[in-house]
Amino acid sequence: MQEDHYQSIEQLREDYPNKDFEQGLTNSEAQRRLAENGPNKLETKKVSKWRLFIRQFHNMIIYILLVAALLTILMGHYSDAIIIGLVVVINALIGYYQEANASDALEKIREMLAVEATVYREGQRMDIPTEDLVVGDVVFLEAGDKVPADLRIVDSDNLRIQEASLTGEADSIEKIAEDLPEKAVPLAEQINRGFASTSVTNGSGVGVVTATAEQTQIGQISAEVVQVKKRKSPLMQQIDGLGKGVSYVVIGAAVLLFGLGLWLETYSLSVLSLAIVTMIVGSIPEGLPATTSVILAMGVSDMAKNKHTIVKSLPAVETLGSVDVIATDKTGTLTKNEMTVKDIFLADHHYEVSGNGYEPRGEILEKGQEIVGSEKLELFLEAGFQANDTLLTKEDGRWGINGEPTDGSFLTLYRKYYGEEHESPYEEVDMLPFDSDYRYMAKLVKDETGKQLIFIKGSPDKVFPMAKVTEKKWTQTVRKLSTAGKRVVAVGYKEVSSELTEISHEILFEGIELVGLAGIIDPPREEVIESLKDMRKAGVEVKMITGDHPLTAKTIGEKLSLAPEIRVITGQEWDQLSQSEKKKAAISHQVFARTTPRNKLEIIETLQANDKVTAMTGDGVNDAPALKRADIGVAMGIEGTDVAKDSADMILTNDHFATMSIAIREGRRIYDNIKKSILFLLPTSFAEGLIIAFTILMQQDMPLQATQLLWINMVSAITIQFAFIFEPAEEKIMEQAPQKTGSRLMNKHDIFQMAYVSILIALISLIAHDWLLNQGLDKTTASTMMVNIIVISKIFYLFNIRTTKFALSKEFFSNKPAFLIIGIMVMLQLLLTYVPFMQQAFHTESMSFIEWGITILAGMLILLITEIDKWIRSKQRKTQMKERYS
Repeated sequence: MQEDHYQSIEQLREDYPNKDFEQGLTNSEAQRRLAENGPNKLETKKVSKWRLFIRQFHNMIIYILLVAALLTILMGHYSDAIIIGLVVVINALIGYYQEANASDALEKIREMLAVEATVYREGQRMDIPTEDLVVGDVVFLEAGDKVPADLRIVDSDNLRIQEASLTGEADSIEKIAEDLPEKAVPLAEQINRGFASTSVTNGSGVGVVTATAEQTQIGQISAEVVQVKKRKSPLMQQIDGLGKGVSYVVIGAAVLLFGLGLWLETYSLSVLSLAIVTMIVGSIPEGLPATTSVILAMGVSDMAKNKHTIVKSLPAVETLGSVDVIATDKTGTLTKNEMTVKDIFLADHHYEVSGNGYEPRGEILEKGQEIVGSEKLELFLEAGFQANDTLLTKEDGRWGINGEPTDGSFLTLYRKYYGEEHESPYEEVDMLPFDSDYRYMAKLVKDETGKQLIFIKGSPDKVFPMAKVTEKKWTQTVRKLSTAGKRVVAVGYKEVSSELTEISHEILFEGIELVGLAGIIDPPREEVIESLKDMRKAGVEVKMITGDHPLTAKTIGEKLSLAPEIRVITGQEWDQLSQSEKKKAAISHQVFARTTPRNKLEIIETLQANDKVTAMTGDGVNDAPALKRADIGVAMGIEGTDVAKDSADMILTNDHFATMSIAIREGRRIYDNIKKSILFLLPTSFAEGLIIAFTILMQQDMPLQATQLLWINMVSAITIQFAFIFEPAEEKIMEQAPQKTGSRLMNKHDIFQMAYVSILIALISLIAHDWLLNQGLDKTTASTMMVNIIVISKIFYLFNIRTTKFALSKEFFSNKPAFLIIGIMVMLQLLLTYVPFMQQAFHTESMSFIEWGITILAGMLILLITEIDKWIRSKQRKTQMKERYS
């Protein structure tokens, strides 16, 4: 069986085993096909949990720490090995938890499939499990059914199918059995096909199964979701690169120093080996994964509590800060997926309607003034309200409909004018339901006096002939509304005899009165326009990718001001482009219309190939592959399908696209704070390694014990570097350009500062240590002061790194938790210095006021030098700005 939309019914019948659709397949033929092609269900393989856990150790820093732990065990320093091992295991557990808790989007796709299907087999209509459905089965559909497989419609009776989650079309689509031309037709326009997982909203029909399981449209989407590979976030790429660079430098230096130590023969092999391992452990920033994870986790927690955002993977939080393109679905994301009447045209009046969606809040205005008591308008409203078989509902404070979105828009319009409690004066006598053959619906009603009217609404090209419309202004109005991307519905009425009990088409074509036209659109969300302005200011471009009609999509793009000039390309046009042309089109176009799920995925991949950090927002099944592929996929939490939510990295619990700009700001803050923590952590770690390296080069006794270095690292890891978690965002953070893919985490000055700070801390510590020894004090006191100099220098250096402004500016107290953390660290240092059992465990001694004075002066010197550096850079920036604009 072919699945092409252009296959004619005659050709399909000719190829059919018995040439009679209502006979269906024989049971034996169905069983043969089932055995040959497999069941109509979706399957996937899951990665075992132990593989997930092992995967967490694939990291250069972790490799080095494991080797260091092994060496300390071989040398009998078990406490050192335990501490290193704990850092490694905790880091692996954090990574494992993130991956193991990732939801299974495929499972949600399975839940969308029908459980049973009604088929014809051997001339009998019967219900069978959907899994037993095979290509060639003839399926009967009626309102309320889920389409069980991809079908070619061969018979229909007012059949309409809701495909919004698959195609992006807000309204349900009428399905017919007619043949389509032999050319590529977008999915949303294949009106002679039904697709698995979509829902029948009206009428009934018969279709021949053309694809099952993985061959269906939703099956192909599920396969793409499984196959799509996430690329690492910009920060994770930068940290990986940094980790490798640091590791190579540290290992290279260790090998060099070990060789030098052996050659100089100053130390025994065991002492030298322990010194080298100590240097490696001191220099490797083992706190980096933990710090990064905690800052990300706190960001995730904060966003969930205060910013209506659930972030499912930790790296996704900072990725937001690097996003420079947001590719977004239209229906339900930029728009409400709730059809709304926005314009009413009567013979001599044009009214505009405020308020969006199904909630009956808004006004009918003419030239900015609210209209009350217009007889013609009230007749229009009654006609639209009565010629209707949809219900307006309110559940848990949310307005919705049960029926057709277009009909629902007239119910909301009526309630905007009359209020929620108003009762219509008319009573139904008979109704002519909407049918795709004639594209209008009518209702016969009577009022309290017994007077009877027929109200009608429908497609203008069907209603105009009944009203014998000859005035050009009506056709011009239809064209004007259609050009603006709006759906146009004509409304009319007819007075009839009180004896009439049934509507007929003949009565309507005897003549009706045209009341007016309604212009209907799925409107943009109110909060989106301001949000887009914020994003443009932040250097973030927004592109709309939708399955909707290009004209409608362009209109929405213009209303949202996506760009000064909106360029549109359709999925069909995209498919004709070469790869290099696609790369240009992805950048130059703002609206991508009539796209398939495959198109969406390709557009995201092409934007990424252009070195764009790309976010994708969506709510439908058709968005799932692109959501998963994007650097950060964002799903709507209320209206979004489970498949979209499970494919995404982030869920907006309030469905407000505007939340994206808040999330981007938070992402940038988190990125900045992670970078600050790294710039803080590395020089202080390197300083510890340099102390050991300088000591070996000077052939002196080791000034620090391994346990003391591990204490410095451990205390820093659990206290001071977490001060960056609470650091507020820098001023004008949303006016900065996003981080570019492939950019380095640290610029030249960052590297320069990292180098001189680590050298300064190491030299000051060694000079102070040697000075104390020259004063006749013991080694234990000297090494205790050295430990405190390193820690206190870290505290002072923290104030330099916290902000780009000067340390003693108004920003000094902006991070109050930092002072609490510093207080805890000082308390721990006092315990280390003065508590007897700590002195024994870590080889420390009590310090005098003079020694504390030297320690504090050392820290102040570090702050002073780094602040002078900051002042010089500030002057240079101002000079550069003047030169640029002079």
